[in-house]
Amino acid sequence: MDGYEFQEINTHKGCFLPDQKVVCNLTPKYENFMNQLFKPERVSLREHPEITEKLIQDKIAEDPSILGIGDLVLKDKERMQPKAGRLDLLFQDSESGRRYEVEIQLGKTDESHIVRTLEYWDIERKRYPQYDHCAVIIAEDITSRFLNVINLFNGFIPIIAIQVSAFKFGDDIGLVFTKVMDELLLGLVDDDEVEVQQISTNRDYWLKRGSTDTMQLTDKFIDVVNELGYNLQLSYTKVNVRLNKNGQIIPFVIIKPRKRNHIVLTFKTQKSDELDKIIDDNDFDDMGYMTRGSRYRLRIDSEDLTIRKDALKELYLAAEKSFAE
Repeated sequence: MDGYEFQEINTHKGCFLPDQKVVCNLTPKYENFMNQLFKPERVSLREHPEITEKLIQDKIAEDPSILGIGDLVLKDKERMQPKAGRLDLLFQDSESGRRYEVEIQLGKTDESHIVRTLEYWDIERKRYPQYDHCAVIIAEDITSRFLNVINLFNGFIPIIAIQVSAFKFGDDIGLVFTKVMDELLLGLVDDDEVEVQQISTNRDYWLKRGSTDTMQLTDKFIDVVNELGYNLQLSYTKVNVRLNKNGQIIPFVIIKPRKRNHIVLTFKTQKSDELDKIIDDNDFDDMGYMTRGSRYRLRIDSEDLTIRKDALKELYLAAEKSFAE
């Protein structure tokens, strides 16, 4: 083994057998190693005469894995925003479909950098509500003051802060991206069955919050599911409508009646090829998979509950199976 000196010794103590020969004391050749170890020179990207924000942007676009936030695919660079400038980089997670709005700044982050990042994130999420979105701030120096400011939004606005550092190695410069603040995911009310039970209500509440028509759609949906041999009933909370069996909430199904002509049907389960295929093959109105909370969301109307009734049964069974795994 290169770089090490081996000393062969005899031992009669400890857990070794008498006269057993062992190889131990793997002593590095410190003289050689000490010549190889060095403290790299820190480089200011902002003050470097040849490095620009565009160069850093291109490097991240070329290899987004250096950010350390998932298997990302580049969707766009310098993306035009209506009356708001250009978004540096837009990435999408190859598995979940989640989108990341990335803004880069050399030197210290400042108020305009934060505002710009949040503004672009807000524009993109409104333009493409079918996706989850997360704002990403990248800067050389993210001070504790601005971390505190950003942290005020965290949990309510999904945001990640990454500090980029540059080090000189001979004629080359290496970039190191360090996540200094990760997204804070708040718990969802309907994930807590105890809390759901504490805010239970009745059908009249949803007739006002939704409508008579969408409550009829809710009734039709439970009728479709019960054709599978279940004997489910509806439970009403101020958050949503749930299915229950013998008083026990079915944990993977959530129904939200809307004011007009549809209900939002949510299946809480890990993303699966089987569910994706059922949704795509039957042309359901897919609102996009939410990685936060692991859930599928579909808009269901009267047409779905008639001509796609069998597909809904298939979807329910697949979601039940996936949730149990």
